[in-house]
Amino acid sequence: MTVAELAENKSLQLLTEGLDLSAEISKPFCCDLLSIAMGKAPAGACWVTVTVNTNTLAVATLTDVACIIFAEDSAVDGALIEKAVEEEIPLFKTSLSEFDAALLANA
Repeated sequence: MTVAELAENKSLQLLTEGLDLSAEISKPFCCDLLSIAMGKAPAGACWVTVTVNTNTLAVATLTDVACIIFAEDSAVDGALIEKAVEEEIPLFKTSLSEFDAALLANA
């Protein structure tokens, strides 16, 4: 599945318009602890988390994840979205739980 195919899911809201969404998603990865994600997030993963801050983007860059889904209606501000566009990290938001959001990326 590509990030573009994931973006077609009506349960997700794409927050970063205009980015390349052609990356293949290797697998879903759920984690809210940045230190663990830094060491264990596989390249190409769709990272599902509720941890919303600029450090999340830094870890995403280090681990080369394909995209991030912020679950549980996490509040994502404009500055974070702007930084994600700058770093070319596709961001999604959903009201789904982390588990249910991860299932979307496992199709």
